Amino acid sequence: MKTTRLPQWAILFCLLLLPSAYAADYLGHQLDGQVLTVRTDEGNVQLTAWHSEAFAVHYQPTGVKQLPSFALAGKPESVMVSLTDKGDELIFNAGDIQAHVRKSPLRVRFYRGTDYIGGEERGLFNYDGLRGFRFALQDDEKLLGTGERVVGMDRRGERLPLYNRASYGYGDNRTEQMYYSVPVVMSSHKYMLVFDNSASGWVDLGKSESDVLQFEASAGRTAYLFTAADSFEDLLLNYVRMTGKQPLPPRWALGNVASRFGYRTEQEVRDTIGLFREKQLPVDAIVLDLYWFGTEVKGTMGNLAWHKDSFPAPEKMIADLKTDGVQTILITEPFVLTSSDRWQEAVEANALAKNLGGEDKRFDFYFGNTGLIDVFNPVAQDWFWSVYAGLKEQGVGGWWGDLGEPEVHPYDAIHTLADGTKASADEVHNAYGHQWAAMLAERLQQADPDTRHFIMMRSGFAGSQRYGMVPWTGDVSRSWSGLKPQVELSLQMGLTGLAWTHSDLGGFAGGEVFDQEMYVRWLQYGVFQPVFRPHAQDNIAPEPVFHDERTIQLLRPYLNLRYQLLPYLYSMAFENSQTGLPLMRPLFFDDLKQLENAQSYMWGDAFLVTPVTAAGVSEVTVQAPAGIWFNFWNGTRYQGGQALTLASPIEQLPVLVKAGSFVPMVKAVATTKDYSSAELTLHYYHDVSVKNAAYQMYEDDGKTAGAYDKGLYELLNISASVSDELVIELARDMPSAYQGAPTQRQITLLVHGVEQLPKQITIGQQDAKQWAYDSQKRLLTIDFSWDHQAQRVRIK
Repeated sequence: MKTTRLPQWAILFCLLLLPSAYAADYLGHQLDGQVLTVRTDEGNVQLTAWHSEAFAVHYQPTGVKQLPSFALAGKPESVMVSLTDKGDELIFNAGDIQAHVRKSPLRVRFYRGTDYIGGEERGLFNYDGLRGFRFALQDDEKLLGTGERVVGMDRRGERLPLYNRASYGYGDNRTEQMYYSVPVVMSSHKYMLVFDNSASGWVDLGKSESDVLQFEASAGRTAYLFTAADSFEDLLLNYVRMTGKQPLPPRWALGNVASRFGYRTEQEVRDTIGLFREKQLPVDAIVLDLYWFGTEVKGTMGNLAWHKDSFPAPEKMIADLKTDGVQTILITEPFVLTSSDRWQEAVEANALAKNLGGEDKRFDFYFGNTGLIDVFNPVAQDWFWSVYAGLKEQGVGGWWGDLGEPEVHPYDAIHTLADGTKASADEVHNAYGHQWAAMLAERLQQADPDTRHFIMMRSGFAGSQRYGMVPWTGDVSRSWSGLKPQVELSLQMGLTGLAWTHSDLGGFAGGEVFDQEMYVRWLQYGVFQPVFRPHAQDNIAPEPVFHDERTIQLLRPYLNLRYQLLPYLYSMAFENSQTGLPLMRPLFFDDLKQLENAQSYMWGDAFLVTPVTAAGVSEVTVQAPAGIWFNFWNGTRYQGGQALTLASPIEQLPVLVKAGSFVPMVKAVATTKDYSSAELTLHYYHDVSVKNAAYQMYEDDGKTAGAYDKGLYELLNISASVSDELVIELARDMPSAYQGAPTQRQITLLVHGVEQLPKQITIGQQDAKQWAYDSQKRLLTIDFSWDHQAQRVRIK
């Protein structure tokens, strides 16, 4: 007799129709502060009002192992809650949203007033080797998030693995599984769901059943987070209020970072930075890949100590670089090879994950026979930190955690959590890079609480941003195909809080012949992404200084522009640290019709950027949002709300600026060490259609941790209003002076879009003395000194 095997989803669907699929019945409840505990015949369900628009929901089935939350940060905010028992359901009110808990069978749904937002279809399912949640989807919902994937912006209809995994040499071909499989989904209905489970699993976004969003895992915590808001901007703020805010990085992180696989000697490092200075290209940091601790790719991973033949005087090298304004960033990996110098040390320190017999787990992978550092175990953390502490004492300024998926993670590797709980690799795999970053960030903060730290990691989890995580998009193909998906990847990561996601500029993997056009286009785009870091296998140099003079001439204005824009970039970084707003912002924030647009994005509030991702392109079509827009390069005015065709010669990346935008700039410098905003060029893009505009520029010393909370900052509040005249107002808020704060500023105000020669310009009560008008460019230039008292510029 012939039998037909049903697919996994069909079997699961049938099982879920059975009462045993956690169709729990209510037995009682208790409200303790902001925590509602519902007792059922299958265990407790705990709902915590995390803030007025968010709930943490934790199902606790009897006898089912639970792990700690990796997603949640700190403690709930203090909110006034109320509970109403309606007989067949409980209504738990957190303030702005409510959780409706149906008693039999138990199901949780979320409302704003009487308006349904979203919620469980049946709630928890739990079988041996399979557990998770099912949420109801409405017909018109679109779904985003889930981390790094090349599958398109709207991810509804996809079934995607939740298992962090390297994706070497990927391009614009469909790629479902990459370095960050973040279990966070954002709905076009303006709510977010977080599967607070670190185990390997799947997220089914309406593929198996069109009206069901399903999170699945092989084991782990049976919990999720829910938050909602009236706008996408507020939704991201609500998300980071639950999972943690990204700390403001040091200012130098916004500068040019020299990087390759890799610098083999101290002399090569010095010569590379020397060439940047000789070619008059700015640079702020240099990344040393694995050759800093060995001469070979294989066999030395885990040494994590300077190879003295290649780097005879590392401390002096680091000090000399720092004097020149250049930070040293070192790669580290969580693998200790049995052939490395530290193998026995790691074994004796009990620093490695164990096998099922309780011995150190050994296995083979590309680099050799190895063990894996158990970053979950406080004892192993102590040993790993001792390595970092020694390097920090030598002056290392930044940290790069590579292969932290982990790249190879045997299923039978056993980890020990802080509370002594044992967990298999599959139970905690997706939180490995997250926990590594947590260990490093927390120990760095303890060792040096007044300094901001830079931590670049190849893998993470929901909430990793709170540890200062700087992700990148991995080992991308060095090709046009590799460049094309980069906007999609960064936009999607920004929607899950990981707003500093960037790419190896120029591409990393492969490539036998230097493609000047592709390289230039990728680095042009890099000016408008969070971190400017060309990086590649060194068969072709990733650094612009090693290329021909034409390439350098094409790129010099862009590298200088990156530094000229530092006040704008730094203010964006500050805004992200306070609100969770990504630096790269999708166009659908203002127009849902643009939800699937991964060709263009907003860079902050002012810039609309459209990278050139194909060869031989001389013009680009941009779907401009409604409003008035200006060409950044020549000032041409455009009416938005339509497709615009922009010229894009090799010298010019298509960039528009929104009318009503302020863009502060400074003179280009060789390094952020020389940065100052005492001479400030302030661009305003004026149009009569914009009656009121406002902007806030943030400044501090660029290095002190918690400067804002300590009051060691200044905010320049700048506004514009239009009636029968254009009025621009400047004011400063500075609670306490910080090191390097300007006592006054020399302002060059550039007003774009001025249609005719002004009749009068006044600054305060006086006529302006230094101003000029260019009728062809429709550009008004006004120079004046500002003593930081409230000032008003009137243009009639």
